Amino acid sequence: MDMDDVWLVVPLYNEAGVIGDVVRQAVAAFPNVVCVDDGSRDGSAERAEAAGAVVVRHPVNLGQGAALQTGFDYALRDPGMRFVVTFDADGQHQVADVETMIARLRQGEVDVVFGTRFLDDRTESGALKRLVLRLAVAWTNLTTNTRLTDAHNGLRALSRPVVERLDITQNRMAHASEIVAQIGSMRLHGRPVRYAEEPVHILYTDYSKAKGQSLWNAVNILAELIWR
Repeated sequence: MDMDDVWLVVPLYNEAGVIGDVVRQAVAAFPNVVCVDDGSRDGSAERAEAAGAVVVRHPVNLGQGAALQTGFDYALRDPGMRFVVTFDADGQHQVADVETMIARLRQGEVDVVFGTRFLDDRTESGALKRLVLRLAVAWTNLTTNTRLTDAHNGLRALSRPVVERLDITQNRMAHASEIVAQIGSMRLHGRPVRYAEEPVHILYTDYSKAKGQSLWNAVNILAELIWR
């Protein structure tokens, strides 16, 4: 299937050890990949560019929410763009899952597809971490006009009209709930945004855990949600 109308937006911060492989795997299926280098100091931007990605740079680290918004703005400059996918730089997301999510958007029945770790058993995570993440989901569902099983999964597929209306102001962990909240209150052509969830495989490795996928990170997500 021709994927020229899809842009993968990849927030990038100090991932030099893996970003080359991540980009090479992604561009094999999706030719349009933009990495937003968020003030990296380890050569991540150069490796992403060498692997085939477009690189946009922040001069200082602003946070993942800001990187996503910069990536959205860049993708919107392409008049042929129909879909945007948010994709992590540490190797935990699977290209095959993106292909499935884009196929659902192409059917025209939904405007957004959220990835979820909790509708099948492919993603391995500790019981305590799953509990904390489910508490975060419960809080998000309580405070937004949505009903999701995994509100803090970084893998999302969005149609262009949704991307055009998103305005991320939360730069740190709370940006994920802000995206959900904006989508939950958004209207397209006089109707609410249609969304669905797709089971995805999040591959936790020792590397990705060290980069922020630990239990403590899940606790930080919950704390920031309540504070916000």
